[in-house]
Amino acid sequence: MKDVSKTRQDHEQPLCMEEWGWKYHHMGIPTDKVIQGERYLPHLKFYVSGFDTSPFGIEWMRFDKDCPISDIIQSVPHIAFEVEDIDRELARRDFEIISEPGSPSGGVRVAMILHNGSPIELIEFERNK
Repeated sequence: MKDVSKTRQDHEQPLCMEEWGWKYHHMGIPTDKVIQGERYLPHLKFYVSGFDTSPFGIEWMRFDKDCPISDIIQSVPHIAFEVEDIDRELARRDFEIISEPGSPSGGVRVAMILHNGSPIELIEFERNK
């Protein structure tokens, strides 16, 4: 296993990708602007747009005033990584969990962690099982 106290070199992938096997999935960016083509997720009380058309996996998120999602997720951009097993990843590492694993849609589970003040999303797809 890579020595985590060692400084990462410019050409090296982040530890979560190189050693843990996580895969970049998307970046979520909060906005207060209405974006053409946005889709409403009524059970979560927010709108999403851009994910299906962005070549970089950027997703814009606009939240209702009474959205139950954590304030930090509503105000700070997050990066999402696909993992094979959310429960295993959360159990093997000492993460600050800000959103316990849940299912925003069929066949998908997500959890949110906090690292140095930045929200990180872990996403698991049913096909990985």
